[in-house]
Amino acid sequence: MRDAARMPPGDEDTPGLPALALALLAGAGLCLLLPQLPPWPPVLLLPTCIWLTVNLWRWRRRRWSPAWGMAGALFLGFGLTGLQATSTLARQLPGALEQRDIMVSGRVLDLPQDDLRSTRFLLRVDADSAQQAELRGKRLQLTWYDDDKHRMVAGSARQPGAGRFRLHAGSRWRMTVKLRAPRGLRNPGGFDSEKQALANRIAATGYLRDPEGAREIEPPTGIDAWRERMSARIARAVAVPSSRYVRALALGDTRAIDDVDWERLRAVGVTHLIAISGFHVGMVAGFVALLASLIWRLFPSLGRRLPRQHAVAIAAVVGGLAYAAVAGFALPTVRTVFMIAVVVLAKLLRRAQRTVDVLSLAVIGIVLVDPLSLLVAGFWLSFAGVAWLLWCLPPGADRSMRARLREFFSAQAVATVGLLPLGAVLFGQASLAGPFANLIAIPWWSLVVVPLALTGTALEALHAGMGAWCWRLAAWTFDLAWPLFQRLSDSPLALWWLPEAKWYALPLALFGGFWLLLPRAIPGKPLALLLWLPLLWPDRELPQPGAAELVVLDVGQGLSVLVRTAHHNLLYDMGPARPEGFDAGERVGVPALRALGVTHLDMAIVSHGDNDHAGGFPAVARAFPPALALTPEGAPPLPQGRPCIAGHAWQWDGVRFRFLHPPLYFPYLGNNAGCVLRVESAHGSALLAADIDQVVERDLIRRSPADVRADVIVVAHHGSNGSSDPAFVSATGARYALISAGYGNRYRHPGPATVARWQQAGAVVLTTMDTGAQRVLLAGPGILVQLRRQTQRRLWDAAGRAERRL
Repeated sequence: MRDAARMPPGDEDTPGLPALALALLAGAGLCLLLPQLPPWPPVLLLPTCIWLTVNLWRWRRRRWSPAWGMAGALFLGFGLTGLQATSTLARQLPGALEQRDIMVSGRVLDLPQDDLRSTRFLLRVDADSAQQAELRGKRLQLTWYDDDKHRMVAGSARQPGAGRFRLHAGSRWRMTVKLRAPRGLRNPGGFDSEKQALANRIAATGYLRDPEGAREIEPPTGIDAWRERMSARIARAVAVPSSRYVRALALGDTRAIDDVDWERLRAVGVTHLIAISGFHVGMVAGFVALLASLIWRLFPSLGRRLPRQHAVAIAAVVGGLAYAAVAGFALPTVRTVFMIAVVVLAKLLRRAQRTVDVLSLAVIGIVLVDPLSLLVAGFWLSFAGVAWLLWCLPPGADRSMRARLREFFSAQAVATVGLLPLGAVLFGQASLAGPFANLIAIPWWSLVVVPLALTGTALEALHAGMGAWCWRLAAWTFDLAWPLFQRLSDSPLALWWLPEAKWYALPLALFGGFWLLLPRAIPGKPLALLLWLPLLWPDRELPQPGAAELVVLDVGQGLSVLVRTAHHNLLYDMGPARPEGFDAGERVGVPALRALGVTHLDMAIVSHGDNDHAGGFPAVARAFPPALALTPEGAPPLPQGRPCIAGHAWQWDGVRFRFLHPPLYFPYLGNNAGCVLRVESAHGSALLAADIDQVVERDLIRRSPADVRADVIVVAHHGSNGSSDPAFVSATGARYALISAGYGNRYRHPGPATVARWQQAGAVVLTTMDTGAQRVLLAGPGILVQLRRQTQRRLWDAAGRAERRL
């Protein structure tokens, strides 16, 4: 009662830090969920409202309600996020500068990412008057392509002084580039590069126009340059494959970890341990704090100037901050530094602070400084994991070994149940082997491998060559456990791919996890598992018997169409693939098939051998081996392949499929030998016209005019002016003309005349560069069309913003 009497009036009603953090987070999240940003004046008014609310609270303090504080935090989160998003999107490259050669100079940020034929890197343009006004001080995501004489050999190291390998982190360069505003592909299960560009403040993407003319104007400097040099030393000192993991654990350098490695790591659920995490930062901070404590004990006179407890606390912050810089300020490291700083500040001020309040202050700090960090999956996984553990595992008085082991196993269970819904939504997958693998990986890597890797880095920083033995020992200890993880990744307990779920599946699953983690006495826990069903077993929305669905994937300048019936799947073309570059089969086709719930391919059709149609086939075939593959006679052969021939027909689930072209003995003529497929359901028909030109189109009309009539047509040759003959367009009578073409493609597809021709014939013309993936359902009373960019509107959507500007 005495404590209560001393409290200032109204303080007992003040909302706690966790409530304020949740309100701030909710406001920022609500803003990012908007399909488009409101005009900037309302966004600017929100902070004003916050200011007025706070002053009202001061005036009427005795009648203060926690709701005022939470409302203020919510509005503040919404306003700050809106302002940041508006400012970042407005700073992206204007359309007038796209596809122009521009001379820029700037500094290379982070570590350049090498592929066999190219290097990707971030460049921050100088802010001086010599630069294009619209680019000053902005970040560009660039690619440096090379020629054969500078090509990298698989598995080799960088060749200093050769072509693009002269590029190093922290160096300044002058180069000629061709740019465009961030623009990505939109598909089920696909990576959202436009969201990533917003989160990373990327103003434009592009490539070097004159690689030979690129000139370094200042040598590498700064922390990123040091990280790159240290990574190269590890690569030279540790001549075993696990060297790449030592570099990742010591420096956060994951450039050498390829797609196969990441697939294995995901399969056993240990990707969070490979990149530098908050645990690593805490370990370094603790070590530096211990070192400071020893120094103060050895030299007691230092305590006269600064008490030992204060020195230890400050040393922990400095150590954590320094290591976060070494790791490139990854989000988990920033979170940990925030938490350490809060604890240190409380200790310096001699105020007790609950762990949950420390976490809440870290959330508030990061959202206030960078509200767009909510767009990064690591933000949610990082804070959600700590929050679940704090709620479920309060610290106990029993510190015996048995109690510690019980806490460790309980933490694994909590992390698995609590983070599974987030992982399923963010990545479309779950690892059944994850809990078992983490029981070994967390203690072994975190307590043995990581300390050795960090010790080697610290020794190497003191003197060149001192850290080599420690790095080798770290690689040896890593290799002891790695074979077990490889076997687990190949087992049936590996990755479980999940179809895309409805929006309500995540909150239901989180509530189900909350219910499961309540104390044992709470009844009805088996019922909580039912709340996970919408997430783990969502409705795949398969067509009914007699109906068919077409999904035209957004693969850029290429074509890939999934045709589904009630129990069968056919993939028509797989999009383009560049050697050691973008592979539409791997980046678009496979994730989309998994997100749509496809478990097998009954047939794969490669309409002809051009790369923009056939390039993605190997990647798709590895993940979904087709029972049968068809391609024109004379085209590059396919495994289990047979030729597509006009007249060949079959029926699946009440839907009839028939080839209209090429006829028997037709010579292989590239585009004009393409497999033309007709799909007939009880509710409508579709025509997939490959890349045929007007000559073949007129021949199809001559052979059978009734066969080309269709409700939906995938327009031939990406809508080029050499296809879509006027007579053919009229003969189809199509209601929807679907065009697959890439934004800003060099062929200028689709041709304006072709689009106008289809529109004049009464068809609705839809192009993937504007709509994203297109889903067309031939069922029921009519034709249902769903466009990815329209059904899932996002405020950072480039096509939507361009349309609104028009």
